[in-house]
Amino acid sequence: MRVDEGVDRALALAQWRRLADTYRELGHTVETVEPVPDLPDMVFAANGALVVGGRVLGACFHATERQPEAAAFQAWFKAAGFDVHVPESVCEGEGDLVPAGRFLLAGTGFRTTLAAHQEAQELLGVPAVSLRLTDPYFYHLDTALFALDDENIAYYPGAFSPGSREVLRELFPDAVVATRDDALAFGLNSVSDGRNVVVAPQATALIEQLSAHGYVPVPVDLSELHKAGGGAKCCTQEVRSA
Repeated sequence: MRVDEGVDRALALAQWRRLADTYRELGHTVETVEPVPDLPDMVFAANGALVVGGRVLGACFHATERQPEAAAFQAWFKAAGFDVHVPESVCEGEGDLVPAGRFLLAGTGFRTTLAAHQEAQELLGVPAVSLRLTDPYFYHLDTALFALDDENIAYYPGAFSPGSREVLRELFPDAVVATRDDALAFGLNSVSDGRNVVVAPQATALIEQLSAHGYVPVPVDLSELHKAGGGAKCCTQEVRSA
C-alpha cells in the first residue's frame, strides 16, 4: 500500500466498473456484494472466501480492521444457497488459495497459515501444495502467481522461498515466468478464463509473454486500486459452482 498518495475516488470507482464491464463483455456473470460502511477493503472480494465445486471456505482475516468483512461475505454466500465452512485458522480466501488444475496452490508466510491449508484440503478434497512467500511486497499468493488454465500458471520466482521455487518448477515446467517489475505492477494479480487474461496494462513484458503463449491479454487499468494493494484478482471472487 502507498499511504503517501491520495486516491481519486471517482477514478477508482470508474476503474472498478470498467473491470466489471470487461468480465461481462467476455461473457461472464458478475454479481456484487453489498458494501458495508467503514469496511473499504471489501472491494478486494477475493479475500472473502474460496469456492471450489460449490463448497465454500470462508475467511478469517489476519488484520483486525478486515475481520468484520468475513461475516458480510459469509452472509452473501448463505443467501445464495451455499453452505459455508468457517475456518478455525487465519485464512484469506483466494488471496492465498489458488486452484490450479488438480492442485490447490496455498500461500503462507504473511497472512494465511499452514493450518488453513490443511483445512482447505479436508473441506475441498483437493491436494494443497504449500508455498512460502518471503518477500513482503508479495504478501498474498495472488500477487505473485495466477493460474492460466488447468495446466499452467504464471509466477514470479523471487517472491518464494528456495524450496517453493523448486516445487513450482517441478509442477509447472512450462510456466510463464514474470519479471519483478511486472510483478510489482500487479501483473500477476490477473484473472484468466483459460483464454482471456485480464491483466494490468503496466505489466508490458508479461503481456508479451502471454500473447506468445497463445493467451489473449485484456488490459484493464486499476492503478487507483493498486495504491491500496490490489489489482484485478484482488477485486474478483470466482464462484466455482461445479
